Amino acid sequence: MNRSRKIAFLEISWWFTWTCLQAFALNFAGFSWKISITDAVVSNFILGWEGYSIILMLKFYQPDKSKLYYLLLWSAALSGICVLVIEFSLGLIFESNTSYLMFLDNTALLRFGFSFLMLAFIAVLGWTWFYLQTQQKDELRKADVDKLSKEAELYSLRQQLQPHFLFNSLNSINALIITEPQKARNMVQQLSDFFRGTLGRQESHKVTLSEELEQLRLYLEIEKVRFGHRLKTEVFMDEKTIGYMIPSLLLQPVVENAIKFGLYDVTGDVLISIQAEAVGNDLQICIENPYDPETISSSKGVGFGLSSIERRLYLLYGRNDLLTTEKKNSKFRTCLLIPQTS
Repeated sequence: MNRSRKIAFLEISWWFTWTCLQAFALNFAGFSWKISITDAVVSNFILGWEGYSIILMLKFYQPDKSKLYYLLLWSAALSGICVLVIEFSLGLIFESNTSYLMFLDNTALLRFGFSFLMLAFIAVLGWTWFYLQTQQKDELRKADVDKLSKEAELYSLRQQLQPHFLFNSLNSINALIITEPQKARNMVQQLSDFFRGTLGRQESHKVTLSEELEQLRLYLEIEKVRFGHRLKTEVFMDEKTIGYMIPSLLLQPVVENAIKFGLYDVTGDVLISIQAEAVGNDLQICIENPYDPETISSSKGVGFGLSSIERRLYLLYGRNDLLTTEKKNSKFRTCLLIPQTS
């Protein structure tokens, strides 16, 4: 039974129960069952119909909080109409019963008061229901807007990273075409494989650590063609972390940052170390590269690559403490903590 059917069932049950109580009360007051039941059914049918009309009005117009007195005005007006219709209807039905007609006239004020209380209650309850429904819809709309805004920002961050890598790779291919055409062809194939792996992946999409490392391997193969024997990498991965989940394409900008500050500022071979391990229930990945303290000290911050990753982690997990950096013994270490939600 859905929500609307439950509400309808409760309303019908309330109407039937109150009709029975009113009929018993009138019979107890000395009227016959015919008069008692007729009075109760007619009175509550008219009252129920006017309560339904209030709900219909509220469906199309809900006064704001500063105009809630409108509900009382509606209830008072409809209560007056309700009493007039009840007296007119029952007066026609029992026009020959003088004692009942006198009772009907004497209870007009009582019927008005009861009708006002019931209609006011229905009006307030209906207004509250529609108000909460509107608030819920507004919150859902706001959540959708926030989600779209977050996805747009993630996409923008990603788009600012990819062209830089693509242009560098194309320049390297251009340089290899004449001197080492076979390497140029290999690099084109590797570049194709890398970008094919990135297509269709959303920034909020998560993959296993092993899948992410495979995509990272394609990236490093391209970079090794660019930098030759100078670039060396090693990966240490705790076996239990293979199935851990990580946002797709998260590591490539971090490793690119390590290559930038390692190979550009240091002469000779450069070793990029990648280590993945479990920290509690979460996944921690640390990337370490050498750096020259004299050249890097003049640069501020950690570069756009890491700042974009920090922003992306905040958008995905709502935390600012998931990326940390450390400089020690001419080593630059970047650590990512990836929460593992169930």
